[in-house]
Amino acid sequence: MRTLIGMFGFTPEQEKQIRSAVPGWNVVFGKPKELDPALFREAEVICGWAKEAEAEALRPDAKLRWVQAGSAGIDYLPLGKLEEKGVVVTDASGVHPVPMAETVFAMLLAFGRKLHRAIRLQAERRWDHSDAYGELRGKTIGIVGAGEIGAEVARLAQAFGMRVLGVRRSGRPAPHVDRMFAPEGLDEVVSASDVIVNILPHTKETVRLFDAGRFARMKPTAFFINVGRGSAVDTAALTEALRQGRIAGAGLDVFEEEPLPEDHPLWGMDNVIITPHIGGATERYKERLAELFAANLRAYVATGRPARNVVDYRLNY
Repeated sequence: MRTLIGMFGFTPEQEKQIRSAVPGWNVVFGKPKELDPALFREAEVICGWAKEAEAEALRPDAKLRWVQAGSAGIDYLPLGKLEEKGVVVTDASGVHPVPMAETVFAMLLAFGRKLHRAIRLQAERRWDHSDAYGELRGKTIGIVGAGEIGAEVARLAQAFGMRVLGVRRSGRPAPHVDRMFAPEGLDEVVSASDVIVNILPHTKETVRLFDAGRFARMKPTAFFINVGRGSAVDTAALTEALRQGRIAGAGLDVFEEEPLPEDHPLWGMDNVIITPHIGGATERYKERLAELFAANLRAYVATGRPARNVVDYRLNY
């Protein structure tokens, strides 16, 4: 009997949705530590990943053929071993655009209306409205990594009356993006933008893409928002740019050191908003993941391969 393991704590309704996509299969849900290790050797499909799975599912005699990741980023998976074994990997792209985009705009609105400062003053019981306050309307936003999350950021940006520039590998136009660039146009986008949003995955090409040179190209009034992989940002260069006033502020949902050390100067900066990697968190996460997984399962049963979000090992996404 073909076996599927799901490790995301799906609701009974979501478990039923997944089971219905693979009639006749042995479908097991549970936490990795609570499952019989032998199940991982038998599993043809695994939704989620854990060290317990890796120890058994990658053995030469294991039956694993497909892993459904629970996130858009998949650099935490043992990709080399999975590729060597011929395992198909699908990511969860499409599950996170709404909460990620709302996180971006939560930060931008906080910076513009100085809410981050007001919260600090509230804790000190101080009344001060002497700051200069900004607006998003009429500003230019540069979205670096204009995939599904970037598309939702772009849609909201246009609703706020912003001009939208985008950067993606293909350079192809996209809805809600006024002008799209290939990666070669990154510096032009960085220089022209009032807000730069990084949504890039972790790849060899993206490591420290935002370095001292890139921060030097930004407007001194620009805000940098990072909701992509922290490896794309040279944290030391960002810290120095903020310290010297070369950019106006930064919002960080993911950073290079995870978690950021307690003594890191970014914690104490008045023009920095740090959130603990919550950008993709949402009450609808499991619902959307179950829908994606079930649709891919139906395709897998019909054709032997999932239809959506298949990872290209050459690109790491």
